[in-house]
Amino acid sequence: MVLLVFCSFPDEKVAHAATAGLVEERLVACGTILPGARSIYVWEGKMEDVAEVMVIFKTTGPAYAKLEKRLRRLHPYQNPEIVAIEAGAASRPYAAWVAAATHVP
Repeated sequence: MVLLVFCSFPDEKVAHAATAGLVEERLVACGTILPGARSIYVWEGKMEDVAEVMVIFKTTGPAYAKLEKRLRRLHPYQNPEIVAIEAGAASRPYAAWVAAATHVP
């Protein structure tokens, strides 16, 4: 099963460092960094409107718990956006690659 995990970061430097580390640790097969995101939300009673960088991580169900735990430690936000969605379908070769790339003994 391929999971797509969405996570926003304050800037591209932080997003790149987290993504490279997670790929190196084999918690994600890939992270696609999408600069130019803008988030509008209420935090601690105040309206926020901030530029962010969105990353879409590709991982598997078995790797998710370790990924979430590690991402929380790496992330500068107090309450980072970590949202996982199961891919409804993925090509077999791609899903096999994601599974092999995220194999953690």
